[in-house]
Amino acid sequence: MPLPTSLPLGWPSDRPLAISVSVMLEGWTDDSAPGIGPMGNPLKAGVLDLQARSWADYGPKVGAWRLLDILNRLGIRAVFYVSGIVAERHADLIRAIVEARHVVAAHGWAQNIIPAYQNASEEEADLARCLTVLDTATGYRPHGWLSPRCTPSSRTSELLAGAGFEWHADFFDSDLPYRHKMSAGSITAVPFTMEVNDMPLYVRYGSEPQAFTATLERIVTNWPRLGRPAACLDVTVHAHVFGRPFGAIEFMNALELVRRHSDLAWLTDHAALADLFGKTDPDAH
Repeated sequence: MPLPTSLPLGWPSDRPLAISVSVMLEGWTDDSAPGIGPMGNPLKAGVLDLQARSWADYGPKVGAWRLLDILNRLGIRAVFYVSGIVAERHADLIRAIVEARHVVAAHGWAQNIIPAYQNASEEEADLARCLTVLDTATGYRPHGWLSPRCTPSSRTSELLAGAGFEWHADFFDSDLPYRHKMSAGSITAVPFTMEVNDMPLYVRYGSEPQAFTATLERIVTNWPRLGRPAACLDVTVHAHVFGRPFGAIEFMNALELVRRHSDLAWLTDHAALADLFGKTDPDAH
């Protein structure tokens, strides 16, 4: 069954599923820690969870390097969504990501700083320092953005467009990218799906690691039963979670699964999709 002719040039004519590969490379400020950690029982309010902090620090120290090696061996490009604080502290890792021709996009300054909680001046200041640090670390200004917790403020899209960003991934209301129009212009909204994501599957819901690949396989193999509509799907791992051996195995399994189903699915990333959809009608949504 042919795909809709409204899809942009560059979308394979016979493969409905565009599967984006993303790696979350996250950091927290020194006075904070992840809200969810492997111990499960949260500490009482006001106590810094150093166990969770140490667990998260595995990401830039070890996990990202393992995931980078897997991607490079498989010849697959990914978008690395990087916290500004990580880029500032791990310049060697960022250089390795860029040298391997992956894309570095912005993931806020730190994961405990959520745009929805900030006032306008705070959000503008954090965006500016994130841009400066990522530009220095990579040699180019980032073109894409994903907010911490995927939770923007009502200003975020306009601030990003004004700062020269090309795509914004804090969107969950579409199967395909579209031009998000605002009073001051437009930006490409890239949908971010959560079905194949180590954070909800493994950390929040406590599923076995194999649920990551099993969920992806269930979607891909049943896609023809839905009529083969064109859609985007994300394969997302966090360097401090599935960058560990147990998760890296499932990451490899998932990528290999997509390649086995090349009649239905193709591997891509948010940057490539933003390029494909970047010139679509801004009045469409």
